[in-house]
Amino acid sequence: MSGKIFSCHKISEGVGESEVIISKDEIMFYLVRPDTGVVIEKAHDLEGQSVAKKVIIFPGGKGSSVVQSDGLYQLMMKGNQPAAMIIENVETVLAAGAIIMEIPMVDRVDPEFYKVIKNGDRVRVDANKGTIEILS
Repeated sequence: MSGKIFSCHKISEGVGESEVIISKDEIMFYLVRPDTGVVIEKAHDLEGQSVAKKVIIFPGGKGSSVVQSDGLYQLMMKGNQPAAMIIENVETVLAAGAIIMEIPMVDRVDPEFYKVIKNGDRVRVDANKGTIEILS
């Protein structure tokens, strides 16, 4: 699937390239350790895994605006923010956080993308061009 390019919609501009980590659960960034990027939320499908500098694919965020924004901010202060975010159900709080913290974020991805992408694939998210390319 390397070299395949999919369309998407820009929420927050920028380009991010990294390994993919996929979550079936919504993410509360306040329950991610800033110093490691490891998800500490109990029973979350990413519990114990790091989202630091990775392209996160997830359904949406959860939690209040304060905990979401603070969680992303704390990750950014430690250099452990996501490389990019691919979200299915965008919400204002997460979109605003991504824009302010300059983390590329996209939604409305070509449905075929979700059928072929897997954990560990390397992708390039170019929110400016509205594309996601699977590199390997």
